[in-house]
Amino acid sequence: AKVSESFIKSLDGRENGRLILVTAINPTPAGEGKTTTTVGLGDGLNRIGKKAAICIREASLGPCFGMKGGAAGGGYSQVVPMEEMNLHFTGDFHAITSAHNLLAALIDNHIYWGNEQDIDIRRVAFRRVLDMNDRALRQINCSLGGVANGFPREAGFDITVASEVMAILCLADDLADLERRLGDIIVAYRRDRSPVFCRDIKADGAMTVLLQQAMQPNLVQTLENNPAFVHGGPFANIAHGCNSVIATKTALKLADYVVTEAGFGADLGAEKFLDIKCRQAGLKPDATVIVATVRAMKMNGGIAKADLGTENVEAVKRGCPNLGRHMENIQKFGVPAVVAINHFYSDTDAEIEALQNFVQNQGGTAIVCRHWADGSAGSEELANTVVKMIESSPSNYKPLYPIEMGLFEKVETIAKEIYRADEVIADQKIRDQLKSWEEQGYGNLPVCMAKTQYSFTTDPNRRGAPTGHSLPIREVRLSAGAGFVVVVCGEIMTMPGLPRVPAAESIHINDDGLIEGLF
Repeated sequence: AKVSESFIKSLDGRENGRLILVTAINPTPAGEGKTTTTVGLGDGLNRIGKKAAICIREASLGPCFGMKGGAAGGGYSQVVPMEEMNLHFTGDFHAITSAHNLLAALIDNHIYWGNEQDIDIRRVAFRRVLDMNDRALRQINCSLGGVANGFPREAGFDITVASEVMAILCLADDLADLERRLGDIIVAYRRDRSPVFCRDIKADGAMTVLLQQAMQPNLVQTLENNPAFVHGGPFANIAHGCNSVIATKTALKLADYVVTEAGFGADLGAEKFLDIKCRQAGLKPDATVIVATVRAMKMNGGIAKADLGTENVEAVKRGCPNLGRHMENIQKFGVPAVVAINHFYSDTDAEIEALQNFVQNQGGTAIVCRHWADGSAGSEELANTVVKMIESSPSNYKPLYPIEMGLFEKVETIAKEIYRADEVIADQKIRDQLKSWEEQGYGNLPVCMAKTQYSFTTDPNRRGAPTGHSLPIREVRLSAGAGFVVVVCGEIMTMPGLPRVPAAESIHINDDGLIEGLF
């Protein structure tokens, strides 16, 4: 069901509940169960008598048919209806894709019909989007075939979850703020290098109309009939990785405890949640849950994916510094944290003990959670631990860097404090671009790092907790409407590709009309 704007406005004046962030260590390719833990913790809080709701992101078709799978949780800790959620759901992604591509079409149309804004077609910054992993569309030539088709130029596609329109919808407070932010999108540059905004080609109004229904949060439920707000879906490796501000704020007015997640590891999703979303929305998180798994520790300890099901206590110990790094990083934001060990059937007692001992030696607490298999009963201990932590250890949340800091200095701060890099490598062109944006008044924006999720470095194969590495910047993009600067690091792509064996090959409808293979 959609939650109406009028109902949301009627909640003004209510006190906010407590906000709990669920994040994780650097994941294996299949994910570590962050959404499953978010659902499990929400159900667990309700089980112990607390009034709790969860806030998660909508699923993208790209990973559903690619490698990672859906975004509705799993086992007995999932949001239903799973099939609808992981496919078209309420059509929000379609609306976002349509609004984004309407703007792209209007840009080319403006150029075709005389180019009143004097757009330099070599400097059109706005790419098209598609909610699918399709590497063939990363770099294209468009408007070929003669005069009737416009002016040929190089262009490309990003995946919808990397769209600035997606980020804007997830950060806007209401429709008026949405339209203002859409108008602020920089779509191209003129021949004199001045920016052309979305409002300059009169696209912001029509885009807002397309997004009117999509701005309303979706309310569904968990298997245990507890409320779940599912809204927005930016990835955390190529975007800011959090569900919508409007859904989070609505949940905080309705529940005493709100559990939300931020994508991938704490180096990406949590950093952006704390430095971008909370700062822009005026939110103050009360607690953090760091999800860890035995298999991820083994992978960070150098074990191949095919061997993760075999007991290897020493590999767990070798991989634990990755978790320790994330624990240290969360402490820098002043938010108390607990580790949730998401239990898998292949985990052995010795491996779990090694992981718990490491956390204890770091001064933390690690709770084994079996919510996938047992539902809320498997997360009851985690729920009690989180409540006690909130009551006994008040949050002293603060962003990692002051917003007045220079753009390049913000990148350096994240690189050195979170990734533990020794240096940031950026050519003079990138440094000059950042300085130019500062001179144009954009220096007070946060930075949104686009980087591989598998490592603290830009090398996805470099596991553990490496130090002494360099962070190369390939590209910077100004998302003036969303309110941040995207910094593209290493070889990360804003349009992913499908794996060698995509999940789509195993998805079908059986003889009973039921979908199989979707997870």
